[in-house]
Amino acid sequence: MAFDGFITKTVCEELKTCLLDGKINKVFEPTKNEIVLSIYSHGSQYALLINIDSNQYRIHLTTHSKPNPLSAPNFCMLLRKYLIGCKIKEIVSFDLERLIEIKLEGYNELNDIVYRSLIIELMGKHSNIILLNENRKIIDSLRHLDSSSGSYRDILPAREYSFPRENKVSFLDFSPSEFENLILTDDLSLDTIVSNHFIGISKLSIQQILEKLSILPNSREKQDILKLYQYLHGLISKLATQEVSCISYQNDYCIDLKDTKELLQVNFFLDDYYSKKEQNDNLVSYRNTMLKLILTQLKKIHKKLANINQKLEDCKNMDTYRLYGELITSNLYHIPKENLESVELENYYEENKKIVIPLDHTISPSSNAKKYFKKYNKLKNTLEIVSIQKKETQQEIEYLESIVYELESATTITDIDEIYNEISENVLFKDTFKKEKANIKKNKINKRKVHDTYEPLIYTVDGFTVYVGKNNKQNDYITTKLGKSEDYWFHTQDIRGSHVLLKTDGKEVKQTTLEAVASLAAYYSKGRLSSNVPVDYCFIKDVKKPSGSKPGMVIFKNHKTLYVNPKLQFEK
Repeated sequence: MAFDGFITKTVCEELKTCLLDGKINKVFEPTKNEIVLSIYSHGSQYALLINIDSNQYRIHLTTHSKPNPLSAPNFCMLLRKYLIGCKIKEIVSFDLERLIEIKLEGYNELNDIVYRSLIIELMGKHSNIILLNENRKIIDSLRHLDSSSGSYRDILPAREYSFPRENKVSFLDFSPSEFENLILTDDLSLDTIVSNHFIGISKLSIQQILEKLSILPNSREKQDILKLYQYLHGLISKLATQEVSCISYQNDYCIDLKDTKELLQVNFFLDDYYSKKEQNDNLVSYRNTMLKLILTQLKKIHKKLANINQKLEDCKNMDTYRLYGELITSNLYHIPKENLESVELENYYEENKKIVIPLDHTISPSSNAKKYFKKYNKLKNTLEIVSIQKKETQQEIEYLESIVYELESATTITDIDEIYNEISENVLFKDTFKKEKANIKKNKINKRKVHDTYEPLIYTVDGFTVYVGKNNKQNDYITTKLGKSEDYWFHTQDIRGSHVLLKTDGKEVKQTTLEAVASLAAYYSKGRLSSNVPVDYCFIKDVKKPSGSKPGMVIFKNHKTLYVNPKLQFEK
């Protein structure tokens, strides 16, 4: 992440415009690495978010609310004790250090004025939030550090606070000639040299500047070095003004010399950026947890299917055992009674060809015949049972594969919530959910109960309304509830995909419209990246859902097939 000294300085300057003399009235700790201060300032309510996660450390105003734990953590309770009612008197940044101090004024129990400071250190895995008293001694911190843990300073209650050490130097302390000498005496790329040597300047920021100035990363031209120095000097001098803004760059962000009239632009850019990133990260985490659960179950069922296939393979010999039993029984009168390992008999089913039948020498020929008949009957019963089991197992595999497709296609937490709600009702996951339910719930953002109303995707194609199911329950809903007998139903042929419903309202539908809807059905399927995808379609009256079948499973008849290219070019 590019939350460097440029960003820190700019955020701090923006905060000064709205939070000074504001009063802290609430404190929250949504996660173990995050504090949110609710501040009433100049007639407006603001929420200041401070995050010290090693990968997402930052400070900015936020408009996105987050769920809070039922019981506040200890550090949150301490901040409430010392900060609520305090006024923000000063917000200080230190050169381009990723460090901000919020100076506070409040009253103690005796109604005496007291001064405190909240230190925010944004240094990757060493980030911290530290509360100081008026004597610069630590009241407490979100993370405790001491020399025994490898830290060069103690961050513990009652210890004197000291600023973190920095081996880098300030860019403003360098003259153009010193900067030029630094570049010319180093073989590394420009972005690496600058980020390694100067405080608060990230490689990403330098890469963006080099690209903007059309300077090659390994350039040693004096004019390029001077141009870079002048740009950096000008950028740093304007960080306290409205002449800079935050821009997207290489799936990240950085500060750019760009005049903006938007108040708090950097703060709210960061707020939106991290909110989207967190949503995406939680979506991926939630989906991966669900996929792991489904794929584990799928692996078990594939193993079960392999055992069933092995049993069916064994059943192929059952007619041989019946033949052995019949031949022994019909030839008992001339089979010797003494112990035999095998006997050669004529097979009257194949023109009296000779056949050698193995025998158990410890029992009589008649007992051998009974043994073969018993084997035959056992395999015959097994065949009947296992054939049914194979059909059911194949249906289970098809169902789970449809869930995998739904998860891969899900784009929001709500989509995955609906899938979670569906599989939690399935007996396939009864035992699995006892072990995994807590892990899945942990990754969920939306803890509310999934609504009972279904919300499929809705498109307008040539004036007709088209519904697209996002999961098996929605597929059942649009097929069995929304669809009328004269409406058209679409589904990709032998390819996982959504059910698509074309509402006709009694109107005639042109062939071009059918093809357009078929292309939509192809788009919402596993054949999205293919061409010439076969899509079956028929009237809803020809689509039936068998009793007891799993969600999303239907049978249909009287269908036609269109070969189309997947497209999404309709109004939602």
